[in-house]
Order: sequence, then C-alpha cells, then structure tokens
Amino acid sequence: TRAAYLSFLSENGLDPTVFPSMLKLETDVVRAIINLLRGDANAVGHLTTGGTESIMLAVKTARDKARREHPEITQPEMVLPRTAHAAFHKAAHYLSVKPVLVNIDPQTFKVRTEDMHAAITPNTILLVASAPNYSQGVIDPIVEIGEIAQEKNLLFHVDACVGGLHLSFMRKLGYDIPDFDFTVPGVTSISTDLHKYGYAAKGCSVIMYRSKEIRKYQIFACTETTGYTLINPTMLSSKSGGPMVGAWAILNFLGEEGYKRIVKEVQEGTRKLIDGINAVDGLQVLGEPVMCMFSFKSDTINVYQLADEMSKRGWYIQGQFSTPLTPRNLHISVSQGTLHNVEALLKDLRECVEIVKGATPLDSNAIHAMVGAALQSPDPEAALTQFAASAGLTGTELPSEMAFINEVLDALPDELCNVFLINFFNDLYV
Repeated sequence: TRAAYLSFLSENGLDPTVFPSMLKLETDVVRAIINLLRGDANAVGHLTTGGTESIMLAVKTARDKARREHPEITQPEMVLPRTAHAAFHKAAHYLSVKPVLVNIDPQTFKVRTEDMHAAITPNTILLVASAPNYSQGVIDPIVEIGEIAQEKNLLFHVDACVGGLHLSFMRKLGYDIPDFDFTVPGVTSISTDLHKYGYAAKGCSVIMYRSKEIRKYQIFACTETTGYTLINPTMLSSKSGGPMVGAWAILNFLGEEGYKRIVKEVQEGTRKLIDGINAVDGLQVLGEPVMCMFSFKSDTINVYQLADEMSKRGWYIQGQFSTPLTPRNLHISVSQGTLHNVEALLKDLRECVEIVKGATPLDSNAIHAMVGAALQSPDPEAALTQFAASAGLTGTELPSEMAFINEVLDALPDELCNVFLINFFNDLYV
C-alpha cells in the first residue's frame, strides 16, 4: 500500500476532470464501504481526511439542510450522548450549532433512549450516537434512536469511525453485533475511518449518506470570484491522491477474508487483555466493550501514576479524565499491529501496579485544594498559568511525567481546563 500511496502522492483531487482516475478510485472505495455498511444503491458518500472531517461534514450538512427547510430555526441544536467524540464539539464550535449533551447510564456507559427523546427541542436538527463510543467501546442503542429520528423527522448520524469496518466483519464472523448501519431505519449518515481498523495509511475516512437529497447540503460551490469555479464536496480544496489510492490498495489486498482473519485475531487478543486486566488486583475494565477498545479503572491506586510507570517501559496508555458519571481511567486500543505485545503488556502492567502500590501516592486532596484556591483568585487564568509553571507545564518542552499534571487537569472545571490546554499548546508550537 505504501507504493500505491506514493504513486499518487502528487496528484491533486481538487478537480475530478483533471484526474478522472482519482474520481474512479474514490467511487470504488466509497461504494465498497457503503456495501459493507449495508447501504442500498441510493446511498452515497465521499472520502475525507479523517473522522473529524467526516463528523464536521455531517453536522454541516444537517445545519445547511435545516437552514433551507426550517428557516425559523435560528439557533440549531444537535443532541448527543456525553460519550460522543470531541469532534462533534469541534463541529459545534466551528459551525455555531449548540451541542445538547445527554448523560449516559453509569453502569453500561450507553445513552438512555428516553433521555435522548427528552433532550429534543424545536431547534434540534440532528441526533448523534456512537458505534462504538471511543471511551469505553460500547454501542449506543442505535435502533431505538433511529425510531426517535423517524418519529421527530430528524437526521441521525452514527459515528462508526472506529467501528464501521471492524464491527461489520465481526458480524460476518458470527459475533452478536447489534444493528448500527444503514439497515437501521432512521439512520441518515455514517462516518467510518479507513485509516483506523481498515488499516489504510493515515488521512482517509468516509462520510456516507442515505441519499443524494441529504448529501447535496454538504457540497460547496463558488462562482462569484474572477478565478476558477470552485466546487468542494468536502472541506479541502487541494488534496493528495495518496490516501485514497492507499485505501483502495489495502481494501483490495486484504479483501473480506483478510479482514475477517485480522478481526478474529484482534478480538482474541482483546479478550486476553480484558481477562488479564480484570485478574489484576485493583483493576477493573469498565462496562462490556463490544470490540477491541476499552478502558479500565482502579479504586486502589492512581491510574495516572500507573500510566507514567508503564511509559517508562515504553508503553503509551491513554488517560481519560473523570466526569460526574465516569471514574478516571486508562484507555487501550488493540490492533493487528499490537497483538504480539499482549502478554508483555500484561506482565509489565502487573509489575507496574505493584510499583505504584509501593510508591508515595499523589495527594489528590492537596491538589484539589490548590486548584480551588486558584479558582477563587481575582484572575483564575493567571493563577493557573503560574501553577502550570510550577508543575513544569510551560515552554516548548513536553513533560516526562504526566500524573501530577493529569491530576490538576482532572480537578479543573472543563471550561478552565480547555483554556489551560489552549494556552499550553499556544506556547508549545512555534
């Protein structure tokens, strides 16, 4: 696939009349994924640079469709579970759509259908659900939310960026996977990444719609300038042909049997990891993950310190902050490229848990008190900046250990935490 990617690296997908081969390749890839997601001949789609762009386009399409059909809606809203990917919040920020967050069941980590229904207002333009959500790897009740979408005549987007391919091949292997794709009445758009569990090179996702009548609101055209006519089906104008050709190559190289083999092996490795983590005293996997991503918590040690200890041994395990409904936890994604490390990871994890148990724990109460004092100051942002400097989170160097910093960030209100991180990244880059 690298050779295929590089062979089209310099070709530009801006104008399909210049490189008609790219139009053919994109159509082939999109149709293959639509078929996998069980769409009919009316379903359409486009390749994008990634899941975030696919999601942003789905929100943009819903917004522009509402502008045309419901001009009385001046403050559009989309209803989404609290577990929905941050890309929806980014889309809301960029596109002036209000995100209406719906709490999830703290045991299953799925959104409750009745809560989604209750969150709908006359300003609602879009419903959102995940298959699966990234944080705990569980699937929202797609069929039931689809029924609500039909009842309320609303668009309904399923974020299957991580699950679209993997879950579909799990279904083909006989796993009990709830319907989440175009077979569900009410689902009007789906996002699926090829560069995640499609194993394509980075920069390739698919945004799909049930029909052209919906998709047309995604497309932008401009003839008002003195330059060339601009027609953009997606966000970008110029775009390399490399990602789409790389995706075409891997789809055809692996084929259905290749993907099924990988998915079977990955699921077996995931089961070993989940069972192994649950067997470690003090660790517990959250919820009932459906595929190959999950998170785990601890009631006895600080998981941020555990992540630091694992980092010293070359493992990156992603921390996820606590919320009123979810504990702080660590996240793991399993793929074909990491399968051979399952036993080694479990061995190091067991040893690192014992190291953290014997180490001096972070004083969470003291950190919360310091954060609380900063929040009470006349200028909380300045106080937090000073606090960050004392923690080593300033300048252009990345910190070697993150436990203390994660503890601070976890203690902050979301709004101030966002400001804190924006300021840090503003300093980090030239």
